Order: sequence, then C-alpha cells, then structure tokens
Amino acid sequence: MRNLKLSIRYNGRAYHGWQVQRNAIAVQQVFQEALAQILPELPDIKGCSRTDTGVHANQYVINFKTESQIPCEKFIRALNRYLPDDIAVYECSEAALDFHARYCCKGKQYIYKIWNSPHKNPFMKGLALHYTHPLDEKLMNEVAQQFLGRHDFSAFCSANSDVEDRVRTVTLARVEREAELLTFTVEADGFLYNMVRIMAGTLLWVAEGKIAANAIASVIQSGERGRAGKTAPPEGLYLNKVFY
Repeated sequence: MRNLKLSIRYNGRAYHGWQVQRNAIAVQQVFQEALAQILPELPDIKGCSRTDTGVHANQYVINFKTESQIPCEKFIRALNRYLPDDIAVYECSEAALDFHARYCCKGKQYIYKIWNSPHKNPFMKGLALHYTHPLDEKLMNEVAQQFLGRHDFSAFCSANSDVEDRVRTVTLARVEREAELLTFTVEADGFLYNMVRIMAGTLLWVAEGKIAANAIASVIQSGERGRAGKTAPPEGLYLNKVFY
C-alpha cells in the first residue's frame, strides 16, 4: 500500500470550489474522473482544504492510498493527460501511511490579487479583482501588520460559519505592488471561512476611508463581523502554499 501525496494547481473560474457538489462541477470531481482513467478503483481522496467557487490554487495538496505501483513521474504524466487544461498536477511523492493532507497541515499562505487600474485587463479577467480607484499600497501594507499575532478572528469570519474555535495565528501579512498589480499575502496556522477575503475587503475599506487606518486592532478585539470590511470577490483569491 502506498500513500501518494500530490500537489496540483488550478484555475478556479469554471469550478464551484474543491469539494464535490451535488449540482455543480467541482475540482475534486474532475480530478476523480481523471484518476478513474488510471486506477481500477477510486481511492478515498483527501484534500488540504475547501476552496470557494471561483477561487484558484497555486498549490493544493491531495493524498490517497493505492496499491498501484506506477512511478510518481509516470503518474503525473498520466493524470495530466486526462485532466483539463485548467487543472494540473506538478508534484507527486510517497508519504507516510498516516499522512493526511488536511490534518497534517501546519499552515497555509494565501494571496489576493487586485488589478488596480482605471482600465480593464482581459488577461486578468477572473484572475484578479479589478479596482479602478488609486490605492496606496504602502498604507495598506502598514495596516496589514495589525493582523499579525494570535487573535480571535471572529470579526473576519462569515456569519454563517459554525466553527467554534476562531483563534488563529497570523505570521505574515503584506501588501506589495508591481506596476498595476497589488498582491496581499497572508500566512497563518489556519484560516476561517472567508477570512482572507474579509481581510482584503477591510484593507480596501481602509483605503476608501470607511475604516480608520489604526482601527484594525479594535475591530479584531470586538469580534463583530459588522465592524470589518466587505467580503472581497472570490476571483482575486489564491491558495498559494501549504506547509507541512
């Protein structure tokens, strides 16, 4: 028995997130269909996390157990042959039998991309939020530092989440600009439902003057979702790295 650990990347525009849905196409469903072309039986596939509709991944980690002896490099080539162009496997290795893509995860890095220009960019359609008004990335970066540390992030969690423990440790938060593209990068030991999108929306509200630049700490302390900014649209969000 082998426990294979795979890293994939995908463009989420055509999918309703990772997890299989009853009435919508998800990345997991398409991956399983490709896997069925290679293996005689469908293994129990474990994913590192859920992603929302329209969200992308530069690294998404999967594991499953199989009796197949196909070498990893051949396995990658075989899967990519059957996967559509918007999903690709780029790493495969044998992990310990007790490895679990979700429960063994120590942390994740997300990025949120903003195309900050008065003009639309067809090559960013569905891949970044188009924001037409000027943004001060230096101010946004300074404000983002208030996310750092171990906090109860209830104010940055969707109201319909049923997660009870909302304490997370953020170890990196920064905003950078390259020409007209702004990127918000955040790392933590875990994330709540829509947490990164609410963080991004809050930074935009600070830029718009709707939230004071020094108010993020008090928003976190309040635990009130209504004190934070809007939930930014999904198209700018990428699961970027998964740490084990």
